[in-house]
Amino acid sequence: MGFGDLKTPAGLKVLNEFLTDKSYIEGYVPSQADIAVFDALSGAPSTDLCHALRWYNHIKSYQKEKGSLPGVKKPLGQYGPAGVEDTTSAAPAVADEDDDDIDLFGSDEEEDEETKKIKEERLAAYNAKKSKKPALIAKSSILLDVKPWDDETDMAKLEECVRSIQLDGLVWGQSKLLPVGYGIRKLQIACVVEDDKVGTDQLEELITAFEDYVQSMDVAAFNKI
Repeated sequence: MGFGDLKTPAGLKVLNEFLTDKSYIEGYVPSQADIAVFDALSGAPSTDLCHALRWYNHIKSYQKEKGSLPGVKKPLGQYGPAGVEDTTSAAPAVADEDDDDIDLFGSDEEEDEETKKIKEERLAAYNAKKSKKPALIAKSSILLDVKPWDDETDMAKLEECVRSIQLDGLVWGQSKLLPVGYGIRKLQIACVVEDDKVGTDQLEELITAFEDYVQSMDVAAFNKI
């Protein structure tokens, strides 16, 4: 039994095939068998060895409690598929049981914490810089056609009513009277609005509320600024 040399691509390939339908080296829970094989690896398997990499990352999550996992650690030659001999080069001597509480992965954990801290500091700096920038206000230029009831409607009064509408985010612009037919003229008036504050539906509701003068309102042109 064995995996060949687990420090070589060939040995890792054997491990990957072995774990195709298994979650652990032995049984259905992480054990000292997983730790024995894990410790024999030089590092994480490549991404193309998906089963071995999945197992590696899972066992790595037990780094702080690996000493308490069930089972007894055996030689690598007693794990793996039959018919394959273990040729993995000897790993550094394993610490005595009295040293089980030593965190062999401490440097990686410290590095992870340091990396996390640096990322958080950079994110905080970015957010602080972003908050100082003035917010971009979306605006639109709108041209409205306001139609009266007939040719007897006081167009000056109609325009006065329209311009009396004052909203946060609304600025009235130039206007002119255009012929519609049969002596009737419509008011064409421009305005600029902040999109988050003023909408065309709101303008229509407010303008047509002057029902003594206004028959209808249409949007003649609408352009983002």
